[in-house]
Amino acid sequence: MHDQPHPRRFGLPTATALVMGNIIGGGIFLLPASVAPFGTLSLLAFGVLTLGAIALALVFGRLAERDPSTGGPYVHARAAFGDFAGFLSAWSYWTMTWVSNAALAVAAVGYVHVLVPGHDSKGANLAVALLALWLPALANLAGTRWVGAVQLVSTVLKFIPLLFVAVVGLFFFDPHNLGSFNEGGGSALGGLSAAAAILLYSYVGVESASMSAGEVRDPERNVGRASVLGTVGAAVVYLLGTVSVFGTVAHQDLVNSTAPFSDAVDAMFGGRWGGTLIALAAVVSIVGALNGWTLMSAQAPYAAARDGLFPAAFATKRRGVPTFGVIVGVLLASLLTVVNYTSGSSGLFEILVLITTFSATVPYLLASGAQLYFLLSGRREEVRTGRFVRDVVLALAGFGFSFWLVAGAGYAAVYQGVLFLFAGVLVYVWMAARRASRAEGPEATEAADVTAADPGTTPAVRAAGPEITSAVTAAGLAVTVDTTV
Repeated sequence: MHDQPHPRRFGLPTATALVMGNIIGGGIFLLPASVAPFGTLSLLAFGVLTLGAIALALVFGRLAERDPSTGGPYVHARAAFGDFAGFLSAWSYWTMTWVSNAALAVAAVGYVHVLVPGHDSKGANLAVALLALWLPALANLAGTRWVGAVQLVSTVLKFIPLLFVAVVGLFFFDPHNLGSFNEGGGSALGGLSAAAAILLYSYVGVESASMSAGEVRDPERNVGRASVLGTVGAAVVYLLGTVSVFGTVAHQDLVNSTAPFSDAVDAMFGGRWGGTLIALAAVVSIVGALNGWTLMSAQAPYAAARDGLFPAAFATKRRGVPTFGVIVGVLLASLLTVVNYTSGSSGLFEILVLITTFSATVPYLLASGAQLYFLLSGRREEVRTGRFVRDVVLALAGFGFSFWLVAGAGYAAVYQGVLFLFAGVLVYVWMAARRASRAEGPEATEAADVTAADPGTTPAVRAAGPEITSAVTAAGLAVTVDTTV
């Protein structure tokens, strides 16, 4: 089902900013320190993962040529494998978005303390986290034009300081600061896999243009372009930034750093102003990511609601934005944030964050599988491709990347995620039952009309359907005429 005709508000620059802004959240500011214990081998892991992410971006672009509707991974999974697979994709994606939004808001609090020190209390922290959630939500409720504007501005504002550190840092690069290639020891393959497990989720968000395809101008062309450009742009920032930090901060200091980009700026120029600069960039980055992910939290249930797989309220749109989905998503994220700060234990919060690490992979696996299905099942014309071998290779690479994401999530994430995924089956059963009862309504009425017109038809004949009933009725009339004669 395609979106109703309406002005598409996201051009290629805005769609690209949506992808890049959603990929680059707050995690990048700790990333160099997170992978430093593995040595420069982690840069190789980054390169391999980048190729996988680009392959997945190309798969989403090809799928958008087939069906450029809002909902992206959900739309393609449902078209290939039916309602249940589509529901699992939408359910997984939806839960991932609002839980990860709560985690982003909590992450923003730490950077705000660097900018405004001296207000470290539970009440103040909660207020800052809720503000970080609701300001992007208000931009979303104002319409896609505001979403696009905020996304463009925030992406530029966070891209400039990160790229500044990445490029200028190369002039201060000192090879003596680097650790060994395989700092952790053991096999290089083991070190590569360990580093990749940390880096894997750096590229979650590659599907953002596909998810909002109904709002993108010329989506058959621009969804693929925005997906690839946004992924490549994020990769440039990631790779150059990590290389620069590796080369400007001594390895031993970097391993123990809690603010590697700030340490890099301080090492380049001296003083302690780097921390403030990077904290400001981090806040902008997180707010921009929340702006995009708030929209994503409404798009998957919107698409599913149009097909009767989510409650109908999620299908309401105003100014191009599924407003009910935005409100529900931000309320759930706010509730989780309140629980995090008031329960005295982060156990629930940590479990839900584990769920998101697995939930993000389900739509990717199903979308890649859908592309393979369309290519191999005699439905190649639906994906409009004359490059069969290339597209099969890309789909396999996207599936392999997604499968690697599952493996990198860890046992706890997969266990918790599968439980939450199967809990969604109850929602699917409820919605499917409602659809079935609505569908049976007109048929029951028609059967009652037939019975009233001809009480002599038996229940068995009525159950066989209107065609049989008509035939029996006609036969009865023929016999009556013959007997009369």
